[in-house]
Amino acid sequence: MIGVVPACSQLSRLLDEPLAGTAPVARTWLLLEQPGPWGRQALTQSHLDPILGAALETAANAHGARAALIRRPGRHPDVPPEPARRVWIAHTRPRNAWLLGGFVEHVAQLGDVSWAGIERGDLELVHESMPSLLPETEPLLLVCTNGRRDVCCASYGRPVVTRLHHRLGERTWETTHLGGHRFAPTAAVLPYGVVYGRVDVDSATRVVEQASAGQHELRGYRGRSTFDRPAQVAEAAVREQSGVQGIDDLDVASVLLEDDESWRVVVTGPDGRRWTVDVRARRLPPPRPESCGGPLVEPAAHVAETVVED
Repeated sequence: MIGVVPACSQLSRLLDEPLAGTAPVARTWLLLEQPGPWGRQALTQSHLDPILGAALETAANAHGARAALIRRPGRHPDVPPEPARRVWIAHTRPRNAWLLGGFVEHVAQLGDVSWAGIERGDLELVHESMPSLLPETEPLLLVCTNGRRDVCCASYGRPVVTRLHHRLGERTWETTHLGGHRFAPTAAVLPYGVVYGRVDVDSATRVVEQASAGQHELRGYRGRSTFDRPAQVAEAAVREQSGVQGIDDLDVASVLLEDDESWRVVVTGPDGRRWTVDVRARRLPPPRPESCGGPLVEPAAHVAETVVED
């Protein structure tokens, strides 16, 4: 008798795959409300004009940003959406994180956004290009629910985001993709770009409450999207060793590639503190699918080997 193959997220939990260094990499995020069904490539496979979706994705990739669709938690009937949509733009850089939010009367208005401002994290320039978007101070919680990309995101993400919406209200949204299906349910908090895996209702609530107070939650932490993967690992390792808790207290000063599989990362903190972190890439046995139905592979992981305060 052939046994049932566990879901990719179940295998990841069973194998205790490390979370640090698995967050998507993006300095700035652009979120567009798009109700209704999403395809696997949601920006071009939904009720959004696929030409606009492709243009947003291309521009975002070219400017170090991430474009994603969002929708309210709940049922998603296959009907044309209203013209006016919610839009948020979030810049994630430590000590310069900001969030602009509001409505556009028609999605074509996104053609006016300043991608130069997005790339530089220039709040004023982005606001000038999109004056209907205003600064916001309350964090935004996103939970991946796109079952067309991976069934785990729908099976585990949707029940969590529905309960979170009842608990936390209008600052909670479904989103199309946060990477790392095997860490479902996955969540991100903007404008900080802190990304989490294997969340539940209580842990996600705690993440939002901590972020609202300017504090960082380490449990389930995948990394801050501002940084590349080795830097994500280094920042998380410094937090674990030092106990630094301010969400904006740590930044990455430099990432030096020492060879094909190792990096030396310098992390800076409050009051002039500095840490040097040696990070190494490695493969994790045994082979397992990185998404449901995918081939068996040994996933790449980045691991902090040493953390030294200078």
